Amino acid sequence: MSRVAVVGAGIVGLATAHALRARGADVTLYESGPPGGGQSAGQSRIFRHAHDDPRLVALVARSRALWRAWEQEFGVELISPDGAVAIGDGVAEKLRTLEAFPDIPVRRLEPAELRERLPLLAAWDGPAMLDAEGGAIRTLAAVGALADRLRESMLHEHVLSVRRTGPGRVEVRTGTTCEDHDHVVLCAGRGTAPLAHGAGLRLPVALGAHVRLTFAVPDPPGAAGLPTFQDSSGAFGETGVYAAPYPDGRHYSVGLSADTDARADGSLADPGQLAAFAERTVGYVRRALPGLDPSPVDHVHCWVTRLPWGDDGVGVWSEDGLTALAGHNLFKQAPALGEALAETALSGTAPGDLHHAQRLGRSTG
Repeated sequence: MSRVAVVGAGIVGLATAHALRARGADVTLYESGPPGGGQSAGQSRIFRHAHDDPRLVALVARSRALWRAWEQEFGVELISPDGAVAIGDGVAEKLRTLEAFPDIPVRRLEPAELRERLPLLAAWDGPAMLDAEGGAIRTLAAVGALADRLRESMLHEHVLSVRRTGPGRVEVRTGTTCEDHDHVVLCAGRGTAPLAHGAGLRLPVALGAHVRLTFAVPDPPGAAGLPTFQDSSGAFGETGVYAAPYPDGRHYSVGLSADTDARADGSLADPGQLAAFAERTVGYVRRALPGLDPSPVDHVHCWVTRLPWGDDGVGVWSEDGLTALAGHNLFKQAPALGEALAETALSGTAPGDLHHAQRLGRSTG
């Protein structure tokens, strides 16, 4: 039986450990804080199929099937049935890319149906689309279900170092333990690149910090529920806006595709930018989403790890018993990434397009 360590119990680390257990591996899952408390934090995320890179669309489609399988396995809804809405000039390109995937139900939205599905939105008669099998990921439900299954495999320790100690042996040192494993998988968010670097793998990760705000929905639409939302139009003063409803239907989380840079030592170059981004988000909500109460009721601050080839870039580095994953916007891909990382840990080879040299998720913009 293979002894595999997974470092990091965010959604991807949990998915990886779950997939490894299903394949008969002996798994130790290292996490210093609460599962899902780092870059996976928050109550909802967007599931969407549209991406610039068709290879990433295929990976996300695989992930959607696995989310359904998890729902059956755990007996809980993990993605809302209300779809994902996008507006702006990028809609036409998204639809063209998705034409190659006839099994993904997407279509244009006329203004009347857009108003019906997203009554929070200010008047908009430009391009709009619906990804019918997109929706809001129930993040707490997903993390909770996986963590419950993996409780006996989880070790609540901070990992200080990872190093190879001989052929087929990789050591993990924590505050109070030192153990050898046949393979180690790093899914530790901002901690992945430093741990990998210490073991001889250099990952070109740019670190930043991000904020998203939650707003109350004074007049929830009822049983229909709210879709997730992306706005690339610029018509309301911002581009690259995303939003998703909470499971209770009475709150909506909104963020800008803007991050504050971090220095090489991990400190923020300008901590005041987070407050500025929050203010801009409130201003956007006042202009674009008048159906929300513009006074935020909650903040989520998280680290962001980006690869140089695109905002949705993802890659796997694997060498001599050590595998590391890096990328951004990975929550929706977690089931498929967990499956792939488990395969990598047991075979020693990163599957297909996930090898970092393939630059999966590269931007065409």
